[in-house]
Amino acid sequence: MTAYEVAVAAEATLGEGPTWDPATGRLLWLDILGMRLHTYDPVTGRRTVRTTPQHVGAAKPRAGGGLVLNLRDGVGLLDPDDTFRWLHHEPVPGRRANDAAVAPDGSLWAGTMRYDEATGGGTLSRITGDGTARTVLDDVTVSNGTGWSPDGRLMYYVDTPTRRVDVFDYDSEGIRNRRPLVEVEEGAGYPDGLAVDADGCVWVALWDGGAVRRYTPDGTLDRVISLPTPRTTACAFGGPALTDLYITTARTGLDAPHPLSGSLLVIPNAGKGLPQPAFAG
Repeated sequence: MTAYEVAVAAEATLGEGPTWDPATGRLLWLDILGMRLHTYDPVTGRRTVRTTPQHVGAAKPRAGGGLVLNLRDGVGLLDPDDTFRWLHHEPVPGRRANDAAVAPDGSLWAGTMRYDEATGGGTLSRITGDGTARTVLDDVTVSNGTGWSPDGRLMYYVDTPTRRVDVFDYDSEGIRNRRPLVEVEEGAGYPDGLAVDADGCVWVALWDGGAVRRYTPDGTLDRVISLPTPRTTACAFGGPALTDLYITTARTGLDAPHPLSGSLLVIPNAGKGLPQPAFAG
């Protein structure tokens, strides 16, 4: 079934980062530029909204409770009692956080980009629970979707202006052997956030493409879900059985946004997602 439903009608400027939190049974998602962290409980319909200290690119559950936040000036921790503290503070003028993901080993792979989207102005860094940070990729423009194959041996990654989803070999030593998995054709939009399902297929949201695509592990286009919101930003599996695909959208930069632009959408029973590791910190 490919018909979408509206999970949360909203007007987020730059909706992003959908993440299922199994400990609370809630879907986390963000308005990066609105500095808002949203939660949504699909069972009760209950929603919450809180302000973040800065522009926020990602919020992921921590193993001991609370959240890790990818913020403009670095990575911070939100404790279960709502206390905030910096884990890795590295402000760079003109740069902000963007998408992030938790690796199989519990580290956070956090992306950045320039506000002016200057070529090569962003990075992808690995941050561990003790605050140690290592730049994994530099010369990135818009660091976006990151995810791992079911066996943890491959990492998928999007630097949006390249129009590609790249794949790396991944192990405890890091990543290597970068090569393209797919290249999105001209006119179809730009790859943004992604999710990997239990079959090892990669779901990619298309900015200015109004769609989410599913690619098989060999890069074959397998499925296209068309949506009315042109700026589709990211996707993640959620719900108690991880079968529902949640999709974030944006209004920013649109002269006449669709009424649902900025809302959280959902495709019920879209597939089977993978349980995501919590941040080990």
